[in-house]
Amino acid sequence: MTVRTRDRPEPNAGEVLIAVSRVGICGSDLHWYEHGQMGSRTVDEPLILGHESAGEVVAVGEDVSEFSPGDRVAIEPGIPCSECEHCRQGDYNLCQNVEFMSTPGTDGALREYLTWPTEFVHPVPESLTLTEAALCEPLSVGFHAVRHGDIDVGDSVLITGAGPIGRMVQECAIAAGASEVIVADLVDEKLDRAVEHGADLAIDSRAQDVSEVIEAEVPGGVDVAIDATGAAPAIEGLPSTVASGGTVVLVGLTDSRAIPFDTYRLVRKQIEIRGSYRFANTYPTVIDLLDSDRVSIENMVDFHAPLEEIENAFERAAESDVVKGVVDIE
Repeated sequence: MTVRTRDRPEPNAGEVLIAVSRVGICGSDLHWYEHGQMGSRTVDEPLILGHESAGEVVAVGEDVSEFSPGDRVAIEPGIPCSECEHCRQGDYNLCQNVEFMSTPGTDGALREYLTWPTEFVHPVPESLTLTEAALCEPLSVGFHAVRHGDIDVGDSVLITGAGPIGRMVQECAIAAGASEVIVADLVDEKLDRAVEHGADLAIDSRAQDVSEVIEAEVPGGVDVAIDATGAAPAIEGLPSTVASGGTVVLVGLTDSRAIPFDTYRLVRKQIEIRGSYRFANTYPTVIDLLDSDRVSIENMVDFHAPLEEIENAFERAAESDVVKGVVDIE
């Protein structure tokens, strides 16, 4: 990890120039940093990481009237092609030609200034901090998963993983009206914090069998189970925790291409398994959830670090008991 000096960019037509203020460190950023590869993609050229970001508009390009210098904004990190069938239907998270921050070919937000299309820049009310604005990205992932799981008032929900995405799912599930939220994880500190912020029950999956706990606590199974770990053992056990007609939502990306499921149970109990990838059309809603205090996310931040200490920040963010680290650019 090195810090380099580049010329300040200028906004093109339809773009704004943003002075970046806060950037959250995501698990995918850590993966690029530690391995330099994800799936078939490799980091072959210098790459700026970071895609959870917010800042202040300092200049606008031609034909931009909706933003002015001084506006505080959250930056949605993907620019879809706007031409494929998925984009035309509004499901631009499924676009195969998206330019997404901090993936090879598209620089991320760990820099002082960046230009971005106004379509994917969102105004932030004064009630929100810029840290909260930056974390609208992982909050959007959690919101999309909850929406994809059709969680409604009175539902019981199991969340495997009490890291940043699991906690975002928890906040959104509670806001959606879930009557019982159960969280499973391997790290006691993360479980304690999940309960402190609204989970009804925590399961230490090192010492307890998640399926047995669910059977005892929620006879028949939960309505929705959401995995935010990407860990094969956690995913494999989810169908056994879900009630007849229930839903399993997979958010975490796993290195395992194939995971065995009890297909008899899936069919006999008519359980649906759904994948949830990134998000689409979520930023205005999650900003409103934060503005109305229906969700609370800044409590997930374990530390702030300046850009000059970026390598130490990444090392710290990788520690098992850390939920979220944030880099302060200013």
